[in-house]
Amino acid sequence: MGCVLGQHDESGRKERAIYYLTVKGSAIVDFLASRALEDYEPLNFDFPNEKIVYVAAAEEDNTKSHCWKLNFDGASNAVGNGVGAVLVFPGGDHYPFTCKLDFYCTNNMAEYEVCIMGRRAAVERKIKSLEVYEDSALVIYQLRGEWETRDSKLINYRRLVLGLVEEFDDITFNYLLRDENQMADTLATLASMIKVSRQEDVKPI
Repeated sequence: MGCVLGQHDESGRKERAIYYLTVKGSAIVDFLASRALEDYEPLNFDFPNEKIVYVAAAEEDNTKSHCWKLNFDGASNAVGNGVGAVLVFPGGDHYPFTCKLDFYCTNNMAEYEVCIMGRRAAVERKIKSLEVYEDSALVIYQLRGEWETRDSKLINYRRLVLGLVEEFDDITFNYLLRDENQMADTLATLASMIKVSRQEDVKPI
């Protein structure tokens, strides 16, 4: 095999070879290497989109002007406790994240934990408009203020979640069926099944 690096001269019409790389041992390779500059057409370096270098900045602006979605779910079972959430950009991009809860909690506590985690992730990304979706009617209707929060373990959770509402210009809480929340449910279930040693340094996903 062989390749050649060429460079245009000052006129831009002629090229000169400035570097060869060849692998010997084949008559075809030697032949091609000796004819590297014959009938050679230069590469076209005219990139029509070369000025598009601010993709990240454009997405940052979109976080403020578009409404994102947050799907979340918690899982508590005999194996452990896990939570999962998915931030969905209006254009369709999904940003999933999950966490293993290393303490005992009820299923409703896990739901509140992931709601807080998801909301904080949205705040970090400077999202100002958010639609929150969850398949726990209890959590959603408590956050809406339609159901009373009587469980002492959930009162402080609810207060913390509602305190984060001030970080958004527009936020809504919506109930959806479990079948429509499969990605967050799967993330939560997988996180609950992970066995983590306390001595291991496990980074959040």
